[in-house]
Amino acid sequence: MRISLRGTGDGVHVRMRLEVNRRRWVALWIMLGILAAQAIIIGVWAILGPMSFYDNFPGFGVHWVSVDGPYNHHLTGDVGAFFLAMGVMTAAALWFRDSVIARVAGLGWLVFGVPHFIYHLFHRPAELGTTSYVCSLIGALALPALGLACMLVAPRERFPVPEPAPFTLRFPRRR
Repeated sequence: MRISLRGTGDGVHVRMRLEVNRRRWVALWIMLGILAAQAIIIGVWAILGPMSFYDNFPGFGVHWVSVDGPYNHHLTGDVGAFFLAMGVMTAAALWFRDSVIARVAGLGWLVFGVPHFIYHLFHRPAELGTTSYVCSLIGALALPALGLACMLVAPRERFPVPEPAPFTLRFPRRR
């Protein structure tokens, strides 16, 4: 707990900050924010522009999807819907600041991410260069790693402990 005191003309203004799992909450919010943002971006991209997603994912001149089999509009749309759903669930955990929902979101990313990573580990497309392949594995590993981290870092208390309201201790005036 941190206590700060500030003198006023007629007393002392007191502010207390509880440090109950503050670092864990901040780390959890950052990880949830990363997972939610990337999922919503990928999901919206794959739903609104499935052919663009297929041809250009992950962007920046790199092509990971198009080298791994023929285009399938239905499959690409389903991938987008899945990522959008995971992003919304993860954003809900962030919005409600609830450690239970955060653990469930982390579990979802772990359950999705492990088989996804295993697939990419053992199915290297012939057209994919070594650097691109290694980057794709790092990207595929980041999802279950962040999911597991969310599960492990989430504090035991369901919601962050609120800070007490500041108050002022007034001294009696001399007459």
